[in-house]
Amino acid sequence: MSICLASSRLRGLDRNFVSIEFIVTAFIVAASPGTGVLYTLGAGLSRGARASVVAAFGCTLGIVPHMAAAILGLAALLHTSALAFQTFKYAGVAYLLYMAWCTWRERGALQVEQNLGSRSAARVTLTAILINLLNPKLSIFFLAFLPQFVSATEAHPLPRMLELSATFMLITFVVFVGYGLCAAAVRDHVISRPQVLTWMRRTFAGAFVALGAKLATADR
Repeated sequence: MSICLASSRLRGLDRNFVSIEFIVTAFIVAASPGTGVLYTLGAGLSRGARASVVAAFGCTLGIVPHMAAAILGLAALLHTSALAFQTFKYAGVAYLLYMAWCTWRERGALQVEQNLGSRSAARVTLTAILINLLNPKLSIFFLAFLPQFVSATEAHPLPRMLELSATFMLITFVVFVGYGLCAAAVRDHVISRPQVLTWMRRTFAGAFVALGAKLATADR
C-alpha cells in the first residue's frame, strides 16, 4: 500500500516538473539558425551588447502570439485555411525582403550605432517582434509541439501548456542573448574594418532573402 502511494506521488511530481526531453528539444529549436537568431546577431554586431539583449527580448515576445494561438487552437485555422496561411506567409516574406533591402542599404540589422537610445531600442524591439510574428509556421509548429508534452490524463492541461510555453520562452531568451553577446564581443573588430562590415552586411542581406525564399516555398 505504501509503495503504491509513493509511486503515485512520484508520478504526480513528474507531472509538476518540465521534463528533460522538453528542455532539450526546446533548446535545439531555439538554437537552430533562423530569422530571430540572425537579427539578434546583427543587433549585437552593429549596436552592441545592450541592443542584442533588446533584440532577444523582442524576438521572445514575437513568439507569444504563436503560442497563444496554439494553446487556444487558433493555429488550426492556418493549418486548414489555405487563404489565411498564404496571406500570413507572404506578409512574412515581404517583411524579410524588406529587412534584406534595409540591411543592404545600411539601414537594417547591421546599421552601426554607437549608442542605443530609447528610440533605437524601441525600433529594435518592434522589428524583432515583427520578424517572429509574421511567420505562420511558428503557430503550426507550436500546435504540434506543445501537446506532445502534455499527458492525455492531465487534469489541467491549460496551466501545463502555459508552464511549458513560459519555459520555452525563457530558453529562447537565454539562447538568443548568448548569440547576441557573442556577436557583441567581436563588434569592435568588425566595425573597425569597413570591408569586413560590408561583407557581413551583404551576407546578412542574402541570409534574409534566403529565409524569405524558404518561407515562400513552405507548405502547411
